[in-house]
Amino acid sequence: MTDNSSSSYLRRLGTWDAAAIVIGGVIGGGIFRSASSVAESTSSGAQLLTLWVIGGLLTLAGVLCYAELGARRPHAGGIYIYLREAFGQLPAFLFGWCMALINYPGSVAAVATTFADYFCAAVGLPLQWVKPVAAGAIMFIVGVNFFGIRAGARMQNLFTLLKLAAIAVLVVTGLVLARGHLGVVLEPDPTHPVAPWAFLGALLPVLFTYGGFHYLNDLAGEVKEPQRTLPRALGLGLAGVVVCYVLVNLAYLAGLGHAGLAASQAPAADLMRRLFGESGAKLIAVGIACSTFGYCSIAIAGGARVLQTMGADGMFFRAVGRIEPHTRAPQVALAVLGGWAIVLVLSGSFNQLLNYTTVGEWLFHAFGIATLFWYRRRFANEPSPYRVPLYPLLPLVFVVTVLGVIIATTLDSPGDAGISLLLVLMGAPVYFVWRAWRGRRAA
Repeated sequence: MTDNSSSSYLRRLGTWDAAAIVIGGVIGGGIFRSASSVAESTSSGAQLLTLWVIGGLLTLAGVLCYAELGARRPHAGGIYIYLREAFGQLPAFLFGWCMALINYPGSVAAVATTFADYFCAAVGLPLQWVKPVAAGAIMFIVGVNFFGIRAGARMQNLFTLLKLAAIAVLVVTGLVLARGHLGVVLEPDPTHPVAPWAFLGALLPVLFTYGGFHYLNDLAGEVKEPQRTLPRALGLGLAGVVVCYVLVNLAYLAGLGHAGLAASQAPAADLMRRLFGESGAKLIAVGIACSTFGYCSIAIAGGARVLQTMGADGMFFRAVGRIEPHTRAPQVALAVLGGWAIVLVLSGSFNQLLNYTTVGEWLFHAFGIATLFWYRRRFANEPSPYRVPLYPLLPLVFVVTVLGVIIATTLDSPGDAGISLLLVLMGAPVYFVWRAWRGRRAA
């Protein structure tokens, strides 16, 4: 439970802070690059935009489920808490093992490196500076979060506004290049013929680009009036993301055309270059750097709360479970996650780690949503301040869709998927060894 004792979190995040976390956790660097791969698998602008809308609606179904889960258990830890209560400590430990110790720091390392790439390109630094800049960015974010959630939220709000400004610049640029001929963006592209409904295979990268909406639940222990704020912030934040993604893709189509978008390796830079030249490409590089930096801030803050909760449960080192009494920040957990992410940056091994944990991440999303069925049955008479609409349809749709994504990923990359599942299962013997060691220490 979160209370006002010096060993607990304080609820300091309002609705805008929470919504900014949702927006910042979803919009990282993906939308500035992944639209090209989606365009390659579609045959028209209409199909492309339809995919982004479908992906947004499916993600919204998951977000609404997370809203009820967060309202029922508004504590730090998110999915870890839900799995522990519904299925026991072993599944919860496997989540923490896979996500907090591998996926979260791997994501931070990857996105921090992306930030450093764009930052160095924008200011003219040589490639040798990429790793030091990425490591420095992680240390800076950890240092700010040492002062508590309010300091982290102020930084996050600033970078959320900057990334929304970058998106607005892209959209306006696309509209200017279209010169009032927006109708052509929906026309078929003869260079990319796709069989009817085959384009749905491109839903996989779309859903991955919508990932990250769960970070607010990791921070639920620090949200004011969580039963009211969490559902509102999750809904508003994800709705804003869907609007941004659709408008950005519309801008890409208007400025580059469907064939041009499919052929582009950096659509945001190519779009800006068409109107403003190289100065425009550098400007959007700054915007992408801000977007990726903001994502790193959220991933570090959210991941540290999961580690801290594991430590407090005795599922990780007890020191990691400590909350600093003056700032109410999990400083040891922040240092551990940030330090491990820096090691991954300097070693350059994070890309393979992320490939190996993608299937596990989405599998835990499916299990996390599935806990909602347990909560509804176990606490049937317990009043809930928020209930997901169209229950049980929406959670079923989300779980089935995620399992479909996992199957598609396994068929497409059986090696990576197999290693991902193996990494998750390797956590089981670690769990039993850890419990035995803790039991001997207690005795």
